[in-house]
Amino acid sequence: MLDKKNKRVFLLVLAIYLICFGFRIFEYFVLRTDRTWVGEAVVHKIIGILILFISAGILHFSAAEIGFSKERAVVNLGKGLAFGICTFAVAYTVECLIINSLGNFECLKLYVSTYAIDKNLGHNTSLVFFLICIVGNIINVLMEEGVFRGLFNKILSQKYSFVVSALIASALFGFWHIVGPVRNYFDGSTSMAGTVASAIMLVFTSALVGFKFALLTKMTGSIFMGMGDHFVNNTIVNILHVVSKNGEDQMMTVRVAVAQSLSFILVLIWFAIRSRQRRTI
Repeated sequence: MLDKKNKRVFLLVLAIYLICFGFRIFEYFVLRTDRTWVGEAVVHKIIGILILFISAGILHFSAAEIGFSKERAVVNLGKGLAFGICTFAVAYTVECLIINSLGNFECLKLYVSTYAIDKNLGHNTSLVFFLICIVGNIINVLMEEGVFRGLFNKILSQKYSFVVSALIASALFGFWHIVGPVRNYFDGSTSMAGTVASAIMLVFTSALVGFKFALLTKMTGSIFMGMGDHFVNNTIVNILHVVSKNGEDQMMTVRVAVAQSLSFILVLIWFAIRSRQRRTI
């Protein structure tokens, strides 16, 4: 059972989370910005960034204390981008080889779409849509990494160990992604069974990915490597598409599963090696 001090820390994180989550629900169900020409749900992310820095100010946390450390920031960001590109390069290769073995592979295409769990929506090739996609995903990773791996980690770490803090923040990050499947159900685009299956898959995988980002933050001392990897994860599936005789991105779930599984395993191995090295020093 949580003692009073630990409970207060957890409730503070939960309060900030619910405020951000409320704005997320409002945008997904009312504004529906991701279903407009913008193609991204950015309004609640911008508000989330404001909440992040207002909360940090009230709690007297410096930018460095919530993960925005200037030390090796560019290097860590570059490492994150490179790591994400490499893991997805493997995932795209696996997907293409599988489709080619079935005699259905045609080509890869560059265009901007909106990610929708099991498929992509839209087919925009204008430069402005590429810029919107990039800017939207920068806002996204700035908010999510800043809040979940930066602010929440800092607050929780005052009373909990790193692992417990990371698990709590990752669980919240997983539940953060339930809004999409729920909206699809209320829109009538998925059945109850399909919604439950999608929600479980998305919440679980997002929590694992969130834990991976937490490990990267712990090892590098800032959120920048996680931001770089997160940016690639979100952006590449929206701009690089696999075309087969059966359509486009028919095996996107396989691609994402391979990329995330590979990156999670590699980060876990890296963390284990680093932890062992520290114990032997």
